[in-house]
Amino acid sequence: MHILRRAIPPLLAVSGVALMLSACTASAPVAGEGATKPEGSGTCVAENVQWAVGQEATQATMGRVWRESGAGLIRPIGPKQAVRMDYRRDRVNVKLDAENIITEVTCG
Repeated sequence: MHILRRAIPPLLAVSGVALMLSACTASAPVAGEGATKPEGSGTCVAENVQWAVGQEATQATMGRVWRESGAGLIRPIGPKQAVRMDYRRDRVNVKLDAENIITEVTCG
């Protein structure tokens, strides 16, 4: 029992660090049943998804934008939300207004 008490605090510390680091990683969106990662190079093509401008940003719509853009990542951007200005050719940016309507779709 004495050994177990000594092992628990370091185990909790390692678990906490792992949890914090996992929150910093980018991930693909959660897609509906049967959805798969987009095929191809992973390079975003915004022209393929301009149909989404004016649509409500539902989970289904965002999943379709992600798949049809060919991007590896999707970044929803809310109104007045600060974002990094780093350019990533494998990311599709979806700008939203206060009513959750897609106002612009770009790559980067």
